[in-house]
Amino acid sequence: MSGPDKPTQPTDPMDPMDPTKSTDPMASLYPFLYSGTDEADATPGSGSASAQSSVLAPVLAAVRDSTVEKANEIVALRRTVLERDGDRLAACALAMAEAFRRGARLFAFGNGGSATDAQDVATLFLHPAPRPGGAAVSLPQPPPPPLPLPAFALTADVAVVTALANDIGFDVVFSRQLAASGRAGDIAVGLSTSGNSRNLVTAFQEAARRGMLTVGLAGYEGGQMAEIGTIDHLFVVPSSSVHRIQEAQTTIYHALWELTQDALATARAGTSSRGWRDR
Repeated sequence: MSGPDKPTQPTDPMDPMDPTKSTDPMASLYPFLYSGTDEADATPGSGSASAQSSVLAPVLAAVRDSTVEKANEIVALRRTVLERDGDRLAACALAMAEAFRRGARLFAFGNGGSATDAQDVATLFLHPAPRPGGAAVSLPQPPPPPLPLPAFALTADVAVVTALANDIGFDVVFSRQLAASGRAGDIAVGLSTSGNSRNLVTAFQEAARRGMLTVGLAGYEGGQMAEIGTIDHLFVVPSSSVHRIQEAQTTIYHALWELTQDALATARAGTSSRGWRDR
């Protein structure tokens, strides 16, 4: 005689482990996280592996297609920025290099994700990583080591930022720091995805009053940053996707750093550096 049948459990119509029944909206996006894996599922020949594979396959295909689409978007966007703003990037880097040669300091600022980028800008200029060279890369002449340059993020001092925000208002958290530390000839670099951050607008106005070189990175159509007339070099990433804007802005400020280093190396050596378009 065969053994007793395995007791069946009553089916819960709202079982959170069943992606077809769960009320969790994430289940439709990530069904493989909600598929059960009990002993019965692991039984050979139960068909559960095939069922899970059929659920997983379209999800993985969608993830793959989305990743490829996003990669193509940022490649095309970076190409657009290069073609439209390449010469202006080179001109901005020359101006920054000349300012550094005269003793300038760089102050970077932004909000949220752009605050993180501002700190990356400061780190990049102040503590640069060695550029490719040596035996691993075939170059006519190894590039000179990058120069550490004085750079500071106005988002880094939490005590100062919160004191200004609490005592006066968030609109002045950057402009007050520039008023205290900035001087004529210094460099102000502000990053915003929308271009409408009020504290960036007031910071650029303060920087312009002090005779600082101003560099802005914005998205969409530039927002208020494109209208205030106080930014010497403004680079607008023509996209409505915050993610793509920030990815392109990262490329822009890394290009500015490298071009600035090239300009400084050229000034030191008195010779022409490699053409920047050949990178």
